[in-house]
Amino acid sequence: MFGGIPDEQQGPAVVGAGLTDPVTMTYPDPRRGPVKLDVGMLTHDLKSIPAYARKVEALGYDCLWSSETQHDPFLPLAVAAGVTTQIRLGTAIAVAFPRSPMILAHIAWDLQKASDGRFILGLGTQVKGHNERRFSVKFESPGPKMREIVLALRHIWDCWQNGTKLGFKGQFYRFDLMTPFFNPGPIARPKVPIYIAGVNQYMCRIAGEVCDGLHVHPFNSPKYLREYVQPAVDEGLKMASRKRADFTYTTASFAVVGDTEEELARNRQSVKQQIAFYASTRTYEPVLAAHGWQDLTPALHRKSVEGDWQGMADLITDEMLDTFAVTGTYETIGRQLRERYAGLLDSTALYQPNQPGLDDPRLPRLVREFNGERITRGFDA
Repeated sequence: MFGGIPDEQQGPAVVGAGLTDPVTMTYPDPRRGPVKLDVGMLTHDLKSIPAYARKVEALGYDCLWSSETQHDPFLPLAVAAGVTTQIRLGTAIAVAFPRSPMILAHIAWDLQKASDGRFILGLGTQVKGHNERRFSVKFESPGPKMREIVLALRHIWDCWQNGTKLGFKGQFYRFDLMTPFFNPGPIARPKVPIYIAGVNQYMCRIAGEVCDGLHVHPFNSPKYLREYVQPAVDEGLKMASRKRADFTYTTASFAVVGDTEEELARNRQSVKQQIAFYASTRTYEPVLAAHGWQDLTPALHRKSVEGDWQGMADLITDEMLDTFAVTGTYETIGRQLRERYAGLLDSTALYQPNQPGLDDPRLPRLVREFNGERITRGFDA
C-alpha cells in the first residue's frame, strides 16, 4: 500500500512550478503538540459509513483515514464529509499513478469543499507489480513523478482559486487548457494538505520539500524514524526553507493490545504475521537494516513463495516484535505509544488485526487519553 522506491536523482525543473512554491502553499497543522490518535475506515459499505463516521467523531478521534485496498478510497470520505463537522478526513493512501493529477485535483477540491476544509490528500506510489499488473499503468521514475504530481496539483488549484493561467509543463505531465466550463472556481478553504507515503530516504526528502506531511509506514521503529526518516525529511524542509512546524508525521502503529493473556497471545501472533509479511519485501529492507536484520528478508521471501505463512511468523523473534510493535493493556497502551513516538510523530492509529468494535467500553478512555475532550476547532482558509 505504501510502496517504497529506490533512490533516484532529482527530476528536471518544472515550468509553472513557481506558482506552486511549497513555501507559500504550506498548510501549518493547528494541532501541533502531543501525539494524537486517529482511526482507520473499517467499513467501506457506503450505506454503513454515515453511522460509522458519526461514531468515530463522537468518540473524539482526530482523523478518519480511508485506504485504497478493496474499494475506492475517496467515496467513503465523501459520505463521511456530509455527516460530520469536526473530525479530519484523509486518504492513507490513494494510489497516485493510475489517476491523472487533474482527476485527483477535482476529487480533492470537491472533498475539501464538502468537508469545510477538513480533507487531507494522502498519496502513495504502490509497488511496480501492482501499478503494471493490477492497474496497467507504466511505472517510471516514481520519486520524480510523485514530486511532479504534487507540484501539478498545487498549480491546478492555484488556477481555480486565483484565476492564474494554467501553464504546467513537466517531464511526465502537461496541463495548459482550462476553460471556464471545466473550472470549478474558488472555494472557501483552498489549502488542501498533501501527504505522501514514503519508506526510503528519497521519498522522505520529497515529502519534506513539497508536501505537508508524511504517511510513515506502520512497519517502523523509533530508531528507523530518528536515524533514517527524519534526517531525510529535514533535508527536504531545508531545501524549501520550511520549518518542522509546517510538517506532519502520521502513521498507524502495530499494537498488541489485550486485557487477558488469551487476547494478548492472539494479537501477538497476528502482529508477528503482519510484520513478517512486510519484512519479506525488499521495499521495506531499510526498516530492518536500521537494526541489522536485513538478512532476514531473503528467508522470509522464500517462505512466502512456499506459502508457509506460519513459518514466516515463527522467524519474527520477540525482540523484533518489541522493536516494531507496542504491547500492553488498554490501560497502558496509550502511555506507551505516546512515550514511544514523542518528538517523532504527530499522530498515529492502532494497526491491529483484532480491533475492538466501536462500542467496546475500553475505547473512549483511550481516545480521551490522546485527544482530550472534543472541542470545536477552526480550519485555515
